[in-house]
Amino acid sequence: MAINDEALDVLFRAARTHRKWQDKPVSGALLMAIYDLVRWGPTSGNCCPVRVVFVVSRPAKDRLKPHLDEGNVTKTMTAPATAILGYDLDFARHLPQLAPHADPEVFRKNPALAATTAFRNGSIEGGYFILAARALGLDCGPMSGFDSEGVDREFFAGTAVKSNFLCNLGHGDPAALRPRAPRLSFDEACWIV
Repeated sequence: MAINDEALDVLFRAARTHRKWQDKPVSGALLMAIYDLVRWGPTSGNCCPVRVVFVVSRPAKDRLKPHLDEGNVTKTMTAPATAILGYDLDFARHLPQLAPHADPEVFRKNPALAATTAFRNGSIEGGYFILAARALGLDCGPMSGFDSEGVDREFFAGTAVKSNFLCNLGHGDPAALRPRAPRLSFDEACWIV
């Protein structure tokens, strides 16, 4: 069953990347609801490597701030929440629970395969994350522009999790939006073979 045009607008056509935020909080329950949707999205072999740290408190934002590129500081410090989307290189430890038919040793014996699988599928789940947040009424500001090694030391120390990208969350200020940038057409980006 296809979703209607209004839903497609919310998820894609009318959705925008926000840089300025209204002074409205984002509840912990809403952050939990985002992940509750993300976890149902497909990944290869149901490996589910995404890991998310929701940075909402002032002390946590202060820990994140030194690792942001200069152009991302204000938009991140003023966002009600910032998600650090990471991927777990040791995702295979959960395969007995998530995919009992799979052999976790395949990934333990081949760290390059594990890293590629974790990054690829964590990125897929990152896309689900943005769509889930939009579907639940939030605006998103996904971004690169940070010191991933510094973020990993600060937020993922002692784990096998690596940061992928950041996503500011909240209710964006529509008056501060830039003009919409163009996109490539089907013929510029796709082939049917």
